[in-house]
Amino acid sequence: MIKRFLAISLFLLLFPGLSEAGSQIVAIQSNRVKPYEDAIKGFQGVCNASIKRIVISELGGRDVVGKISEIRPDMVLAIGKDTLSLVKGIKTIPIVYLMVLNPQSILSGEGNIAGVSMNIPPERQLMALLDALPTTRNIGLLYDPKRTSYLVRKAQDSARKMGITLIAKEVHISREAPSLIMDMKEKIDVFWMLPDITVITPETVKYMLLFSFENNIPLLTFSEKYVEAGAFMSTGIDAFDMGTQAGEMAKEILFGRGGKDVQHVYARKVVISTNLMIARKLGVNLNIAMSLGAGSSEKIIREARMLN
Repeated sequence: MIKRFLAISLFLLLFPGLSEAGSQIVAIQSNRVKPYEDAIKGFQGVCNASIKRIVISELGGRDVVGKISEIRPDMVLAIGKDTLSLVKGIKTIPIVYLMVLNPQSILSGEGNIAGVSMNIPPERQLMALLDALPTTRNIGLLYDPKRTSYLVRKAQDSARKMGITLIAKEVHISREAPSLIMDMKEKIDVFWMLPDITVITPETVKYMLLFSFENNIPLLTFSEKYVEAGAFMSTGIDAFDMGTQAGEMAKEILFGRGGKDVQHVYARKVVISTNLMIARKLGVNLNIAMSLGAGSSEKIIREARMLN
């Protein structure tokens, strides 16, 4: 509670005197893709400040930071990783980010930046996996220590508490991935695909999917698109709810309504997608499919869970 109070107090000291009716927020996104649009709708649903949108792809190469300076908003909403990288140098106004994977790899302790990470807490991902595959005991993954070591440390702590052995191998260039995956063939029950851009390339993804299919080793991933391609399960986010979460955070920062941690938080809703055809091939009896009822798709089933 003390940590939360201090975080809120710091923002209010740096940026006092704001009111909801008179505040302006500049929302910046790289382009108009559906997840970003859904996130904006969620944000607008809870934050009543005036919102001016800037779409970088529509600016014709104009200086984004300069345009923000001209507008002089009370806050910047940065949607997406590239946008956060672009505006993180702004120090004079608060910035809230969302739809960003691995924000820790971009930020370096900036006191005016808070936001909602797209990363799902490792313990929640493991819980979802064990719901479907309760006999899982050994999980393999690859990671670049320069990009996702903090995620792997959290995953190792969570796995240890659940009685799971996590076999984590370092990758420094993507072409190392196939041989390292093959080395795990007789050692793992599940392969866990992390959102690490050193590991995840079109070539390595194809290899992971083929490895999973040929060896009957389920693939846990972070995006539904890989489930559609043949992965067993994904644990992803709800963009609209993430926008709502960021909107609540923005109100905390701008208008001083305490009670929540206005720093760096995970998305609170987990959307689980499972490929039923792959499940049948693996001989998996999915209790989750039965709980969702007749509305489930033959290929993909989804379940949204709020984080505790």
